[in-house]
Amino acid sequence: MRSIYFDHSGTTPVHPEVAEEMYRYLTGDNFGNPSSVHHYGLQIRKVVTEAREKAAQAIGAGAGEVVFTSGGTESDNMAIHGAAYTNRKRGNHIITSAVEHHAVLNTVKALGKEGFDITVLPVDQYGMVSVDDVAAAITDKTILITIMHANNEVGTIMPVAEIGKLARERNIIFHVDAVQSFGKIPVNVDDLGVNLLSLSGHKIYGPKGTGLLYIRKRTNWRQTLFHGGAQERLRRAGTENIPGIMGLAKAIELAMENRETESARLRVLRDKLIRGLTGIEDVRLTGHPDKRLPNHASFLFKYIEGESMLLSLDMKGIAASTGSACTSGSLEPSHVLLAMGVPHEEAHGSLRITLGKDNTEEDVDYFLQVMKPIVEKLRDMSPLKD
Repeated sequence: MRSIYFDHSGTTPVHPEVAEEMYRYLTGDNFGNPSSVHHYGLQIRKVVTEAREKAAQAIGAGAGEVVFTSGGTESDNMAIHGAAYTNRKRGNHIITSAVEHHAVLNTVKALGKEGFDITVLPVDQYGMVSVDDVAAAITDKTILITIMHANNEVGTIMPVAEIGKLARERNIIFHVDAVQSFGKIPVNVDDLGVNLLSLSGHKIYGPKGTGLLYIRKRTNWRQTLFHGGAQERLRRAGTENIPGIMGLAKAIELAMENRETESARLRVLRDKLIRGLTGIEDVRLTGHPDKRLPNHASFLFKYIEGESMLLSLDMKGIAASTGSACTSGSLEPSHVLLAMGVPHEEAHGSLRITLGKDNTEEDVDYFLQVMKPIVEKLRDMSPLKD
C-alpha cells in the first residue's frame, strides 16, 4: 500500500541535511555552552552568531533583532505578553482576529482577564480580516495589533502589509505570526511593516521545539515570561538549544534556496487537487480562492464527519487533517470555520490537504482516485443525508 503524507501544515519531516547539521552539535567537541569564556564556549558562540545572521538575513532583519525560542507558541506568547505589559501605562487595548492560532487567540484572551481591553475582529467568508475593520477598531488606547500572515486551517493570506502600514501611521506595535507562511511566500519584516514576528522550525523541515521571535530595534518591548540568566541579550533566559538552533538555521537556509521553485511546483499540484475534489457533489473549497498558500487546500464535505474521512484515508495510506493539529483531539468544530460563517453541522465535515517537498502528481492522482469512493460510502452511511 502507498504511504502519502498530506499534513505538512501540521508538521514536516526533518530534512536530512538538517539532521546532519544537528548531529554535528550532538557529538564530538561541539558541546560547549556559548556563555562560557573558554575555547569550547567561544567556538559555539561563533556558530550561534552565524546561525542568527543567517536567520535574520532570511527575513530582512538585523542579527541583533532575532531571538531563538522553542517554537511558534513561545514566540507568540513572548511577543504579545512583552508588548502588552511593557506598554500598559500607554494603553490597554489589543486588536486581533477571530481566526488566529490558539497560541495568539488564547494568549490575548488571557490578557483580557487581566484588565486588557480586547477586540477580536470578524472575518469574511474566506477567512480574511478587513483592513477597514482594523482601522475602525483602533482607539487612542490601542497598543498592539496581532494578525497572522496566513491561516493554518484554510490557507488564506491576510493583508498584513496594509495593516502594518496602518499600525506604523498610528504608532502601534504590530505582531505577525508567520509560522505557516515562511518558506512558502515572501516574508520580509520591512515589507510587512512588523515590529514582532514569529517563526517555527518544524513547519519548514526543521526540528520540533525550535523557533524564533523577531523584535524590531527600538520597539518598546521587554521580556516578561522568562527570568534567569543573560542569554539572548537578556530577552530569553536559559542555556541555548545549540543542536536545535543549528538545525533551524539550516532549515531556514534550505527554505530560502528552494522557495520559489518549490512553491510553483506545489501550486500546480494544489490546483489539480482542488479541481478534482470540487468536482464531487456537495464539496466546496474553504479559504480564499486566490490569496492562499501555494501548498494548501481545504474543503467542506456535506453530510460527512471529518474524522471518518481521516480514518478512511489512513486505511488507504494517506495522512491528512481536519484542521489544526493543535486541536485535533477536540470535539468542537473549528473556530476558524465558525468565524467564516460555516454552519456548526457543516464545520465538522472539513478536510485539510497540505502538500510538501516529497509529494508528487502521482500522489495527487492516487488521492483523487480513492477519495470519491470514500465520500460515496460515507454518505451512504450518513444519517445527515436524506
